[in-house]
Amino acid sequence: MRDIVTAAVRGEHVTAASWHRFWDALADKRVDRAEAAALFAALSARPPGPVTADGFVTSLAQRRTTPPLRLPAAVNIVGTGGGPSTVNISTAAAVVAAATGVPVLKTGSRAGSGSVGSIDILDQLGIPLARSAGEATEQLHRHGIAFAGQFVYPTELTRLARTVLPLGMRAVGGLVNTLGPFLANVSTGAQLTGMSNTATHSALHRLAHHKPGTNIWLCHNELGADELLSVVPNQVHDNRGGSFVVDPAALGLGGGELADLGRPADEDHADGFRALLAGHAPAATVATVCLNAAALAVLGGVAPGFAAGVRAARAAIDDGAALDLVQRLSARTLVGAGGSHG
Repeated sequence: MRDIVTAAVRGEHVTAASWHRFWDALADKRVDRAEAAALFAALSARPPGPVTADGFVTSLAQRRTTPPLRLPAAVNIVGTGGGPSTVNISTAAAVVAAATGVPVLKTGSRAGSGSVGSIDILDQLGIPLARSAGEATEQLHRHGIAFAGQFVYPTELTRLARTVLPLGMRAVGGLVNTLGPFLANVSTGAQLTGMSNTATHSALHRLAHHKPGTNIWLCHNELGADELLSVVPNQVHDNRGGSFVVDPAALGLGGGELADLGRPADEDHADGFRALLAGHAPAATVATVCLNAAALAVLGGVAPGFAAGVRAARAAIDDGAALDLVQRLSARTLVGAGGSHG
């Protein structure tokens, strides 16, 4: 294992073959905590190069023993994490988009830089993650949105997390978070992925090109958020060769600042999320959620353009459709636990 750790520390390429040797050693319990921590701390200290990123993702894909979760009509929204701490924009946008009729698959993780990640907020809302492809398909069919659980992610990452204990993946998981949008074993029609660090663009762009069957938009902005923002223009790169700017001012969404997208310190996460879906949040926060929901609608072919997508998203918030969807999803937990509802 010394060779891969040395290469990582020196900033050299880590190839797929090297990654395979690491995963084999990890499975055989020949990797100790110090080695694993040193490797991933080194790889997380700088943006991954295309060769290392491609080797990491490809090696894990080649070790899969199950077929991907195939939801060709759905759109996935998942960011790299990192960047400024904000409310959970991507999860809110996923719900709002689904409330407008966009089939949405939401993959994600626990918090990286923000106060709560998608799994954290779903836990607090009482919304269950799908535990199998069948459950995800049923969730999507019944509610228009599915939340993928751990089953879509490589088992190697679970072994890695156990190996580095008690450090925890937050301490050494920068590489995993950055490449997370391409680690889930899912196949959707489209994907919206925000990059918090533009230095990762070449690596993520290469990974996006490996999925020609999925229309992937990689977006970034000058504030370093891993989602589209309503307070600054956003650059979008299409894995089919296109590139364009989403200017919120041209959509009537300008105004506000990054600080408006943070969560009040005294606000409960679940209550704050419900309030956001009801429109009871700073205007810039609501506008940002609508902008990302609109992107999902455009990617999913439900809206002809961003302006129409924003209008539909705002309507889903104003008429209560988005909040109602969350309430229905939360109610499923009560029924599954033996409760009842009228």
